[in-house]
Amino acid sequence: MSLSGFLADVVVVLHGAYVAFVLFGLIAVLAGYLLSWNWVRNFWFRAVHLAMILIVAFEALVGIVCPLTTLENYLRDQSGQAVRRGSFVGQLVHDMLYYEAPPWLFTCGYCAFAALVMATFFIVPPRLNFRVARPRA
Repeated sequence: MSLSGFLADVVVVLHGAYVAFVLFGLIAVLAGYLLSWNWVRNFWFRAVHLAMILIVAFEALVGIVCPLTTLENYLRDQSGQAVRRGSFVGQLVHDMLYYEAPPWLFTCGYCAFAALVMATFFIVPPRLNFRVARPRA
């Protein structure tokens, strides 16, 4: 395997981790709400989670191909490997479920998911925990 092929595989793993964080982050917030887990109210976790899905929804709305998909395709082309067509998530869904859908359906899905993540900011509001260090007596 060439270096470019290896790096393309690394990009795929990072892309998968990005998707997993967005998906399982929402599941964790909802489960944490039901199970009273305080960590799901961490402001920075929630802000990063929201920013990540908003980036995906924005890219889909304006027709930007995900930079990770573009990088993977470039690296695969450089290594002489086959380049896949379509979005990462679209290809992932296709590979896992053998399901094809028009791109607008994925865009609607991304936007609906982003709206759900934003709704959790009202349902399970994050908290900023600034603790003042108190001197020990």
